[in-house]
Amino acid sequence: MKDKRHMIGEALAELVEQARTGGPKVRVGLMAAGSELGTEELLAGAVLAMEQDSRLRVTAIGTRVSGYDTLEWLETPDRETAITSAMESALAEGRISAAVALHYPFPLGVTTIGRVVTPARGRPLLIAASTGMSAASRIEAMVRNAVYGIAVAKALGMERPAVGVLNLDGAASVQRVLARMTENGYSINFAGSVRADGGSLLRGNDLLAGAADVCVCDTLTGNVLMKLFSAFNTGGGYEALGWGYGPSVGEKWGKIVSIISRASGAPVIANALFYTAALVRGGLVRHVEAELAAAGNAGLDDILSSLALTSATAEEVVAPARQPVDSEIHGIDVLAIEAAVKVLWKAGIYAESGMGCTGPVVKVSGSHVEESKEALRRNGFL
Repeated sequence: MKDKRHMIGEALAELVEQARTGGPKVRVGLMAAGSELGTEELLAGAVLAMEQDSRLRVTAIGTRVSGYDTLEWLETPDRETAITSAMESALAEGRISAAVALHYPFPLGVTTIGRVVTPARGRPLLIAASTGMSAASRIEAMVRNAVYGIAVAKALGMERPAVGVLNLDGAASVQRVLARMTENGYSINFAGSVRADGGSLLRGNDLLAGAADVCVCDTLTGNVLMKLFSAFNTGGGYEALGWGYGPSVGEKWGKIVSIISRASGAPVIANALFYTAALVRGGLVRHVEAELAAAGNAGLDDILSSLALTSATAEEVVAPARQPVDSEIHGIDVLAIEAAVKVLWKAGIYAESGMGCTGPVVKVSGSHVEESKEALRRNGFL
């Protein structure tokens, strides 16, 4: 009976708090370990976030640190695997609505949309994408990044975000695909360059000026842009500006895991928590589903197939029996990651592709790491 009264009391207190602060709280988990700046930098960012947003509740996940009792705690051993497991369980159980992590190996098809402040005019800019990998083909990935960037912008309240494609190799092909989709009914508001010759291809000047709401690029370029915009005024060792590397988005990916860097300072950590909470409130998952459906109705898959942009191998290889993959092999080119996985399948080793914060990874069982590396070396992947 005492427990029941306690639960009722907590529920009433929650209702009173919601009435006082103007709405329900959004609980966001924070991986409280792994920062190059120390755990207290992470926790200081969490405290700052809650001080500035009364409807945000941060759950620190890791080993409890004294002096931070205003945070909720989900205590775990001081190991990244234990913290990640606890974070995933809390998301699955609904104890938290989203999470902010320093590292998360997303599967192929899932990427993140970063957000920076542009120095010339102080405008925010979404970087689509900044970690993860939405497709194995670079051009297909950039097309899908455009769709995901629009979804994130709409979840933030932008009805018609201005979209520009960064002037990289393949940008013209990406523009052609997006243009055909608009002809088929998919609505894209193309940004215009601030340069005299105009156009919707973004140059460096456009990034500095914030000429678009969404900058479409490949992941590795986006990751470099995030670091430059976040730490250009600190010498690189401390990310002081922006909202972090952003939320995870992908087809049939129903959770929000946002990424920060191990060099992210307290201001960026606080902003990442704000950003994540805003996307929970804005219904990010719903917007991603809606944009993918609209792009699909405009022939996205057929257009990509007709341009032969999807990756393929000459030989069909069947995957071995699935088994847990708890180790990562780094150093493989992003465009070769799927071929590398199939080489291991052919050798009888179960493997999966993924993208960590430092680049593409092949995920295998810890008992097969050395055998896998040798097979990849023999076939020229390492």
